[in-house]
Amino acid sequence: MTPVRTGDLGDGTYRNPVLHADWSDPDALAVGADFYLTASSFGRAPGLPLLHSRDLVNWSLIGHALDKLEPAADFAAPRHDRGVWAPSLRHADGRFWIFWGDPDHGVFQVNAEHVRGPWSKPHLLKAGKGLIDACPLWDDETGEAYLVHAWAKSRSGVKNRLTGHRMSRDGRTLLDEGTVVVDGDRIPGWFTLEGPKLYRHGGWFWIFAPAGGVETGWQGAFRSRDFFGPYEERVVLAQGSTGVNGPHQGGWVRTRAGEDWFLHFQARGAYGRVVHLQPMAWDADGWPVLGDGGEPVAVHRKPAAPPQPVGAPATDDAFPGGRYGRQWQWTANRGAGWAVEHAGDGLRLACVRTPDAHDLRLLPNVLTQRLPAETFTAGVSLALESTEPGARAGLAVLGDAFSWIGLERDAEGGLRLVHRFAEAVAERERDAAHARVVPGSGGGRVRLRVEVSPGARCRFHADTGDGHGWVPSGPVFAATPWRWVGALLGLFAVAPRGPGSAGTALFTDFHVN
Repeated sequence: MTPVRTGDLGDGTYRNPVLHADWSDPDALAVGADFYLTASSFGRAPGLPLLHSRDLVNWSLIGHALDKLEPAADFAAPRHDRGVWAPSLRHADGRFWIFWGDPDHGVFQVNAEHVRGPWSKPHLLKAGKGLIDACPLWDDETGEAYLVHAWAKSRSGVKNRLTGHRMSRDGRTLLDEGTVVVDGDRIPGWFTLEGPKLYRHGGWFWIFAPAGGVETGWQGAFRSRDFFGPYEERVVLAQGSTGVNGPHQGGWVRTRAGEDWFLHFQARGAYGRVVHLQPMAWDADGWPVLGDGGEPVAVHRKPAAPPQPVGAPATDDAFPGGRYGRQWQWTANRGAGWAVEHAGDGLRLACVRTPDAHDLRLLPNVLTQRLPAETFTAGVSLALESTEPGARAGLAVLGDAFSWIGLERDAEGGLRLVHRFAEAVAERERDAAHARVVPGSGGGRVRLRVEVSPGARCRFHADTGDGHGWVPSGPVFAATPWRWVGALLGLFAVAPRGPGSAGTALFTDFHVN
């Protein structure tokens, strides 16, 4: 199946972004001939996505390292902008490691012998507020291990500085109180220094770290002969004359062929933080040069690697046996019974009883995936099997504002096609179009789709089986992100509060063009 969008142009070159979806704050790792990437997953579960590639251009999603977020009780409800921020992926002492900062709880790590798991339970390495963007280093030259992290001013009152620690090699204990190794306030013009990635190269300690904010910032590099400094700095990637705003925060990898590459993000509003690949070289003074003389490339030759199949993370899902694919995440830690496995194909979601049925932003049981391209159509078939008055299910575009189209059971037992939305400031949804009666009050089935055009402008359609085919519904809806998270496609089923089971909704044939 041809992916919805890939960076591979098929002629030995690639175009950016190589991942045109919200793989926010990417970090990458080379192990032998394989490349792995993880990204921020914020409050969604499972978290810590794991992507694999053999050429840094064609990627597939192979799993997640975090089954549920901790503390579990804090993530029983949606925390869209919290949770896992800017993880770092490393391989040391025969194990894969991921470290991240949760701005409300501290620095965590998980580890595994094999990248596909099983992964350890999260270990809280450093408790505290505002500790973010953690990255470890195992220094093979000295046998020491280190950790560096940034700060979130919203939680700690501190920002624009990086703190370093010595760390035990088992990644479970910090060996000192921490030292500010880079103070951005002392560098003229630098602000919002964050997202550090720590390396050892050429006898130097290197910290690759962005500054200037996600929309308009730049990528910096720092080097020192001693981990605790002093560090000298240089801007190594900035927008310049290109259209790539704020190119920064990512990871450096070296291929088996000895080539250096850098993966970073670009903030694109409702589409989230899409991933670019930059060539990387070293100048006569030993500093890295990213992209084309420090500006992002749009098209470039691919890394030297054996030919690979064109690919991108999966979007389509036939839901075999009632199971959903790896591309889906819940908006909070998964609850028991939300998805019902069965013998046939199709996703059977329980109509979860909730007082928040009129605000999708508050629901933990929305199954989501990223917007997969700038322009696409996503569709699914839906049968509302619940007979509970007020039960509803549908296809949504979910962000700080949201819109959805789907089915609702009325008080007389009939089915109505409904289309609703809520602005970012609204506390409750309202109608985007007049409800339509669906033929067949029992097991009526509809087909739903949303067409997304540049600017994340969404047009919803439905086919109720009444012979009129696809009919547009309501006005165009402009998708919006949350503060740090791109908009999401979502499937959901809910019912009003009450006793007992409220039945289920069956989704089939989710497909993206």
